[in-house]
Amino acid sequence: MWIELLCGLVLYKVLRLFFSNDDVLDIETSDFNAIFTVAARLEKLYGGKAYVGLRIPDADSGSRQNIDLVLVSKGEAVVICVKNLAGFVSANSDGSWLCISDHKHKEEHHPDPVAEAKRQASVLEAYLEQRGVSLPEGYLSSKVIVCNPKFRTLNPDHFPPEVIQYENWVNLKPESKSVLSGWIKGAFRAAKKDVQESTYQQLQSVLSTSPMWDRLELKGSKYVLGEFLEFKGKHDDLQELQYIKRSKVGRMIVQKTSMFGLAPTKLQVLYSFRDYRTEGSSSSEWKEVTVRSSTEAVFHPQNAKKVRKFKLSAITSLTLSA
Repeated sequence: MWIELLCGLVLYKVLRLFFSNDDVLDIETSDFNAIFTVAARLEKLYGGKAYVGLRIPDADSGSRQNIDLVLVSKGEAVVICVKNLAGFVSANSDGSWLCISDHKHKEEHHPDPVAEAKRQASVLEAYLEQRGVSLPEGYLSSKVIVCNPKFRTLNPDHFPPEVIQYENWVNLKPESKSVLSGWIKGAFRAAKKDVQESTYQQLQSVLSTSPMWDRLELKGSKYVLGEFLEFKGKHDDLQELQYIKRSKVGRMIVQKTSMFGLAPTKLQVLYSFRDYRTEGSSSSEWKEVTVRSSTEAVFHPQNAKKVRKFKLSAITSLTLSA
């Protein structure tokens, strides 16, 4: 009996090692995925460029202000706070939100997201001024987007116009200069004069070189924002990966997976060195190393209390902030 149980336990661990991505399942990535989904859709609908996962220095607090994303076009720049809430949500008189989740039946209180987004926009504007970018009045605004289809409210009129609720979010249409419905016009494009080309280019340059969270892209189009710490593994593999550090490398890509779902024993890792002479983070020449698939990347996700280890076999790419 005990031998059978022991053999079953060993078999279970072996199957988990070869046929599952525990590291992918070990962390809730839906909030991060929501931010990237919103960013991609806004770029498609309105053009411009979305900058995700900014960490803007706040001179007043001496810390950094996290910003989900900033959508930049010649017509305007919008600081966007993405809320991935599920359940019944109500707005209180002080602007805070009360969320009662469906499956947990647990009350969650959230500080005023609109005030949060406005605060982020203020910090960003001050940071841009410090770096020599002077934005015209009214060019920078802030919004809150609710992107979860399970978001429900009994009092939608109690939410301020800066909040784009899910029903409106899914009905957003590409911008039309002739006719804009009232809520779309209030949500994003009002009749504003485009900024000068020089200011627009300068703004993009500053945002592309601003502090950001490191980014892990996992298999299954899952994302994690946070801070890359180090690699863990065999000594010879770590020697191969020794040059992949933020001071030298901006991005790495993991390739080579085996067929039929079997876990590969070796992986190809491509990386490119930073080129600080250009706006892009990395040069076009890619280096290649081969390491064991069991090698791990140690990563501290944003807002998480503990660090996580992700096997390279579960990683598609790693982008490091300068």
